[in-house]
Amino acid sequence: MLRPPAPSGCLKPMSRAATSLFLLAALLFFFALGGHQLQGSTEARVAGIAMEMHLDDDWVTPRLFGEPFLEKPPLSLWLDAGAMRVFGVSPWAVRLASAVAGLLSVMLLYGMLRRFERPKMIAWTAGILLATMASYWSNVRGVGEDALLALGVTTALLAFYQAQRASTLGNSLLFVVGIAIATLSKGVLGLAMPGVVIFAYLLADNLMDKRLKIADWLRPGFLTLLGLIPLLIWLVILFQHGGAQAVREVLLTNSVGRFSGSFVEAGHYEPFYYYLAKLPEAFLPWNILVYLGLWHFRKHLKANRYLLFFSLWIVAQFIMLTLASSKRTVYLMSMTPAAAVIAAEYAGVLFERLKQYESGNGFVGRIARQRQTLAVGVLTLVIGSYLAAAQWALPHADKKLSFLPLSAEIQSLQTAGHQVALFQANERVGGATVFYTQQVLKGLDTEAQLRNFLAASPSHVVVMAGDSEPAAPLKVLKTMIVGRQPYYFVGY
Repeated sequence: MLRPPAPSGCLKPMSRAATSLFLLAALLFFFALGGHQLQGSTEARVAGIAMEMHLDDDWVTPRLFGEPFLEKPPLSLWLDAGAMRVFGVSPWAVRLASAVAGLLSVMLLYGMLRRFERPKMIAWTAGILLATMASYWSNVRGVGEDALLALGVTTALLAFYQAQRASTLGNSLLFVVGIAIATLSKGVLGLAMPGVVIFAYLLADNLMDKRLKIADWLRPGFLTLLGLIPLLIWLVILFQHGGAQAVREVLLTNSVGRFSGSFVEAGHYEPFYYYLAKLPEAFLPWNILVYLGLWHFRKHLKANRYLLFFSLWIVAQFIMLTLASSKRTVYLMSMTPAAAVIAAEYAGVLFERLKQYESGNGFVGRIARQRQTLAVGVLTLVIGSYLAAAQWALPHADKKLSFLPLSAEIQSLQTAGHQVALFQANERVGGATVFYTQQVLKGLDTEAQLRNFLAASPSHVVVMAGDSEPAAPLKVLKTMIVGRQPYYFVGY
C-alpha cells in the first residue's frame, strides 16, 4: 500500500500525513492550471455563461448568447464569475472553483476516514488514489459544475455515515452543507446522488438488523430539507424574474426530462449498457484495485457496515445512473471517492499478504521486500505523467482545439470596423466567443436573417460552421478550423 512520508521532528504523524497529501493534491490540481485555453464543449459553454453573468451583473438567470440557460443551478457560475472579478478574465480563473472543490474533497475524505477510526495509512492512500484517478484529475482541472457536485455528494455522504456512528451538531451541519452544495450545483441530480446511497444503506442496515429504525430515516430527511433552502431561495427569486416556466425548466425539463428521456433535445442518450462498457476506464489507473476490492469484500459486508456503506455508494449510484436515459462518463465522478476507499482498503489487504513472503528467495519474495518502494515508484510515475500532461500535452492540444485564434480574428475584424455576427452558433462556439471577446455577438438563426444582415452593409461579416464551403452569393473571406470543424468568415 502507498505510504505517506514517515513522521519526523516535532510534527505529529497525522499532521505530517495530511500536509503531504494536501501538497501532492494541490500540485496535481493547480500545477499549470491556466497553461492551456478552453477545450471541449463543457469548458467553452460554462465559461461563456459565467462571462455573461459577469458582464450583465445578473446573478439570478444564467444566460448563454443572451438567452436564459437553465440546465443547472448557478453555484459554479457564481464562483466562476466571482473569480473573474477578483483575479481577472483567464482560463485559470474559471477553473479555480473546480480545482478547489477537488482539493477539498480529497482532504475531507482523508479527515473523515480518520474520524471513522481508519489507520492513517489507509486514509492517506484513499486520498492520493482519489487525486490520481484520471477522470477525477481531468474533471477537477476543468470548467464546470461536476467537481462541485462531487464535493457536495462526498460531504453529505461522509457526514451521514459519521452521524450513524455518532450523531452530533457538527455532523448535521456538514450534511446540510453537502446537500446545499450538491443541489445548487446540479439540481435534482444533486439530491438523487446522495439520496439513493442513503436509502440503499438504511434499507440494508434495517434488513440486516431485522428492525425498522425510524430515527435513522427521519434525521437525514429533515436535514435534507434544511440543505434545500439555498436552492429554494434561488428558485423563488428565479420565479420572480422568469416566471413558472423558468422554474419548470430547471426542475422538470432539465432534471426529470433528462432522466426519463422526455427531454429529447438534451442529447447524451445512450443504451442501458453504456456504463458497463465504460467500467474498464472508470477509475483508471486503479481499476483493478477497485473491482477486486469489491469482489474480495463482498463476504464481509454484513459484518462490516463501513465496507457495506462504501460498496453501496458505488453500486447504488451506478444502478441509478444506468437507469437514466441521459448518460455521460462525467456522471461517474461522484462515485470516485468511494472507489478510492475500496481500492485503498484492498491495497492494505495485499500489503499484509505480501508480508508473508518477505523471507522468500524467489521473485515474489523480492517483490514483498520492495513493496513500499514499488508502490512509491508507481505513484511517482502516475503523478509525473499527470504533471507532464498539464505542462506539455494540454497546451499542445490548443493548436487544434482552442477557440482563441477564432475569437482573436473576430476582434481583429471589429477593430477594423466590421460588425461580426454568428450564424446558428452552437454552445461551444457561442460560449467561447463570449468568453474571449468579453461581449455577446449578434446571433443569426435563419437564412433570411443571414441575408438581411450581410445585405445591410458591406462591412458586415458572419461566422458560420459547415462541412463544406458556403455557396455563392456568400463570399468566404477566411477559413479557420477548430478540432475537425471548419468555420467560415463570410460576407457579400
